[in-house]
Amino acid sequence: MTRWERLLRAPLLEVGAYRPGPSLDELMARHGLDSVDKLNWNEGLWGPLPGVLDAAAGALGDTWAYPEHAYNALRDAIAAETGARPEEVLPGHGIQALIVTLVNAFVSAGDRVVVPAPTYGLYAQACRVAGARVETVRAPALGLDLERVAAAVRRTAARLVWICDPNNPTGLRLGSDEWRSFLDAAGPDCVVIADEAYIDYVPPAERVRREDDVAEGRRVIVLRTFSKIFGLAGLRLGYALADPQLVHWLHSVQEPFNVNRVALAAGLASLGRPAEVQQRRALAIRARDRLTDALRAGGLRPLESSANFVLAALDVDDGELAERLLRRGILVRPGTELGLPGWARITVGPTR
Repeated sequence: MTRWERLLRAPLLEVGAYRPGPSLDELMARHGLDSVDKLNWNEGLWGPLPGVLDAAAGALGDTWAYPEHAYNALRDAIAAETGARPEEVLPGHGIQALIVTLVNAFVSAGDRVVVPAPTYGLYAQACRVAGARVETVRAPALGLDLERVAAAVRRTAARLVWICDPNNPTGLRLGSDEWRSFLDAAGPDCVVIADEAYIDYVPPAERVRREDDVAEGRRVIVLRTFSKIFGLAGLRLGYALADPQLVHWLHSVQEPFNVNRVALAAGLASLGRPAEVQQRRALAIRARDRLTDALRAGGLRPLESSANFVLAALDVDDGELAERLLRRGILVRPGTELGLPGWARITVGPTR
């Protein structure tokens, strides 16, 4: 044990040290590539909407000054976009930062937290670092078995439960009836956090209206991002929808001035453009359907995704396949990294 490991909190040592993978430059140099098609991290590969980069550049002149901590203009625009109230909106520099904020607000050492599997790995990691005891609920298939999740919440008296919808890495989504039944079955004493990072790829008429859950006073917190359909992953911008009283307390936990001026300007310029977002959604769905059909034609078994990626069963070694594709300049996410050996997750993007 090193001198630093002796000083760190025990839960952090159990989770393990962060080990970043090689950069794109390192991968291209290693394999002699001039470019790489980056289909492994689910970024919005169409990039920002037209004019957004100009708005971001326009904010550079004010980078000497801290942003307005209230974020009133962005909160008003998000409220107009979602139907929420401005006081229910909490901006943050990406969903990842908001996840950590929520863990810091709710989780103490020894608390129980329920996480379905498979799903986004940061939920369990952040809770374990905080010292929580994480109950993982695996479904017989790759869908979210909300009855089992609710049963685990009741059995463990869990403080938090995390739901990603559409789910990462499967792309599968929930229906309104099963969501409402889950909230009733989970009971009133557990905070339900719904990560909707990929919700913009679902047609509005088909979405679960979790804004209504927040407005009705249910213990639901909704997370959304500008990283996907709005193409702003590099600027790190997201927001939570929550009860105004909770937003007040979360401001005390979240680091001050955590959303930079450029991100605020880009986010504001991205909103209020439903026709362009609908067009972007249609392009993504068309590309996703084309990829799904091609994978099936090749003998693979893709899931029916509602996100900007496709998870497919390969029937071969996923790590070996990912390495072979990398040599051809194509990056995909091997399923072994997601707890799904023999699968691969592939982001969709513009066709050439």
